[in-house]
Amino acid sequence: MGLKAVHFGGGNIGRGFVAEKLHLAGFEVVFVDVVDSLIEQLQKTKEYTVTEIGGEGEKVNKITNYRAINSKHNEQEAVDEIATADLVTCAVGPNILKFIAPVIGKAIDKRTESKPLAVIACENAIGATDTLAGFIKESKNTPQDRLSSIHDRAAFANSAIDRIVPGQDPNAGLNVKIESFYEWVVDKTPFAKHGHPEVSAIKWVDDLNPYIERKLFTVNTGHAAAAYYGHARGKHTIHDALQDSDINKIVHNCLAETSHLIVNKHGITVEEQKAYVEKIVSRISNPYLEDVVERVGRAPLRKLSRKERFIGPAAHLAESGDKVDALLGAIEQAFAFVNVEGDDESAELGKILKSTEAKEVVSKVCGLESSHPLYSKIVPIVEKVQSNKGLK
Repeated sequence: MGLKAVHFGGGNIGRGFVAEKLHLAGFEVVFVDVVDSLIEQLQKTKEYTVTEIGGEGEKVNKITNYRAINSKHNEQEAVDEIATADLVTCAVGPNILKFIAPVIGKAIDKRTESKPLAVIACENAIGATDTLAGFIKESKNTPQDRLSSIHDRAAFANSAIDRIVPGQDPNAGLNVKIESFYEWVVDKTPFAKHGHPEVSAIKWVDDLNPYIERKLFTVNTGHAAAAYYGHARGKHTIHDALQDSDINKIVHNCLAETSHLIVNKHGITVEEQKAYVEKIVSRISNPYLEDVVERVGRAPLRKLSRKERFIGPAAHLAESGDKVDALLGAIEQAFAFVNVEGDDESAELGKILKSTEAKEVVSKVCGLESSHPLYSKIVPIVEKVQSNKGLK
């Protein structure tokens, strides 16, 4: 029997990154999603293309050998597929993990294969697989008398993923346009006993934390800062924003602050981190990605949350008494990203700012206690945004 991976989330990251690399590694991929039209399209279409865009031009990969299941209507079919799979991955967004956990939990409990199922969440969030595992282990998803033996049936490994997926052509169908650069790093320690899945695109490491934080606090911080400042100044794409010398300097200042944290916390050299920053700024500046600032900036509530790209590093730095001025500027622009068409979180942020006092906003949105050294720095920023936007 050949290798089989079940992947939750048939979106652009799922089709264009995770499934592409699993396909190239020889896996049959079974997509699981709840969007009727997407699943129907995957079921009716026997192949799609992934076009990788880089400075050296374009490369097209044809993706075949996949199936698709709508777990909303065919949950048991999804459970059966996962129970006999080698690997389950997901790219659904951190807030959706709790909804896919019941299906995975039932499948793990049913599993009789000799080798544990490899579970790897591919999300833009720290410890996403741990979060998913926590939901799976809840009593409603796994019988509590089976918890002590769950690791005989499943191995949960955190990962860090890095690949930019720009906005897609409206008539692209299942085809995905994506940058050629990628990084997929996975913690190999949960696989010490049985060995990890053979996926050549994955870099297996003993300590994932430096990779997760370096990526989140460089790629995601820089990308979002460029988007929010670009939106504020009427820029169309990230490339356009970074062509503006002021925005380019601001983004570099943000990354200088996060680099200070990364170097001191993880022992990465100043030279290595500086080179990484320049590589990242070059990547997100790629004009061929046509990366629209509103797309990159969407979901500001998540991006302003406690462990995310702005508050996460700023909180660490503030605790050490280090400089956070540039990050505070980016946080201000993120709070000002309200009522952007097509972005539900942007609309919700606008409602929160209008109905809530600044101190409560900082607690609710940023997850900061009033005693935290960053808290008092953000409260006046929120008050300023509320005043400027006419929300108070």
